[in-house]
Amino acid sequence: MSLPKIIAIDGPAASGKSTLAEKLAQDLKFLYFDTGVMYRAVTLAALDELSSVDDEEKVTELAGKIDIDVQPPEVQDGRKYTVLLDGVDVTWKLHEPRIDSNVSKVSAYPGVRKAMTEQQRVIGSRGNVVMVGRDIGTVVFPEAELKIYLDASAEERARRRSQEIKRRGENANFDEILASIKRRDEIDSSRVVAPLKPAKDAKIINSDGKTISQVLQEAKRLLDLV
Repeated sequence: MSLPKIIAIDGPAASGKSTLAEKLAQDLKFLYFDTGVMYRAVTLAALDELSSVDDEEKVTELAGKIDIDVQPPEVQDGRKYTVLLDGVDVTWKLHEPRIDSNVSKVSAYPGVRKAMTEQQRVIGSRGNVVMVGRDIGTVVFPEAELKIYLDASAEERARRRSQEIKRRGENANFDEILASIKRRDEIDSSRVVAPLKPAKDAKIINSDGKTISQVLQEAKRLLDLV
């Protein structure tokens, strides 16, 4: 089969979807596009210009004005892509703790999601892209030729997140991480606009107890590559 121009990968937080998308994009020589970075960019802009993300109307208005682009890495500093906010490279700023603490609220604003969906479609329409998020197959690109929903139990996701934190030499409290993941799941699945759910024609892969290599092989089988 010929390769699809757009591959959509959705799933809950910490399911491994970003890692899968990155590795699949590398193998296919496609752009790896984690759409979550766009909400991080809006959060950054709101914190810098408004000092807060609490005013939904103002944050939504700002989201409609700024231009966000995601491109292949322009600098070889370990980045997976380059994110431009109004033409300025903000790639590394998007992972500051203040962004982590506020992005969930921003991404739940309907007006922000509408604005970001429009910009995501512009980037995705260039083709040869693996797009990862929570509503790619249901809202952003329901016409994508291949839609994958990568799932995993909350306990499995908390275990992975704990291991990741410990590898960085930091302390990880499993119960707190599990509670945080369950809260994020509730926010994502219950929001009015673009709730987290598999597209009707998505191929569901459960990653519980599987290595990333095994999950990657499953995805490649869907593309007739193995």
